[in-house]
Amino acid sequence: MPRKTMTIMPLDALTCPLDGNPLHADSDARRWSCAHGHSFDTARQGYVNLLPVQKKRSRDPGDSQAMVAARQRFLDAGHYAPIAQAVSRLAREGLVRQGLGREGLAPGAPGRCLDAGCGEGYYLRALAADAEAQGQALSLLGLDISKWAVLAAAKRDKRMRWIVGSNAALPVPNAGLDSLLCLFGFPVYDEFARALAPGGMLLQADAGPDHLRELREIIYPTLKPPRVDETQPPAGFSALTPETLRYSLALEDRETIADLLTMTPHLYRASAEGRERAAALTSITLTVEVRIRRWIRD
Repeated sequence: MPRKTMTIMPLDALTCPLDGNPLHADSDARRWSCAHGHSFDTARQGYVNLLPVQKKRSRDPGDSQAMVAARQRFLDAGHYAPIAQAVSRLAREGLVRQGLGREGLAPGAPGRCLDAGCGEGYYLRALAADAEAQGQALSLLGLDISKWAVLAAAKRDKRMRWIVGSNAALPVPNAGLDSLLCLFGFPVYDEFARALAPGGMLLQADAGPDHLRELREIIYPTLKPPRVDETQPPAGFSALTPETLRYSLALEDRETIADLLTMTPHLYRASAEGRERAAALTSITLTVEVRIRRWIRD
């Protein structure tokens, strides 16, 4: 029987977060070391922590364990599946285009993609599943500043590399990526430009002005005016045509509404009265609006 070709694999071109030198794994990838002797162990769950203590702003940065668990339940129920489908389609299109122009690589070399702020890995797993179905080879890395998010991601899928790290200092070499995802996260455009190869794509998804409006109207006394949409590309990038995804989402029980609130910053921004009003809800129909922008590295 012919051996099945692996299409999803870990992105292992990593750099030391202390000095920027290449990291090399030992024979079983249990320890990563650089030429200056800095070493980082792979946790038993399969992830590597490349966020040095001196670069943390708090003892336990990023999403809490409760936020990660709530998001995992909510996403596993399929409520944001249309977002994952749109992101996967656009990311794969960008990787195909970039793959055609990569020099010095064998035909069919896997596209190198990093999810900056990957959370529990939902969108990267969706991209992997879509690529597998199409026979597209990808080398994938998910990075998040929350150890709880990366831990959850590593438990779910061992085919890709999972890293605790910061968007402000991606542990990858210059021009080491063909595609970079930043989904509802914190973009650091100069660092993203450094990490992307020329012609590589940054795919950025953010909440639109009406996203979850019905819930926000319940938990806040007034809504802030929407932010002015950025139309000019960041330095070092050119823009492709953006897309807006919009649909209605009906939530039919208290538990799911509570998970949605817990997984967002709204839980901590709302007043006690606003949280009480949300906790009293037994159902709600929400507007989901997501803006997806694509920037091409010059």
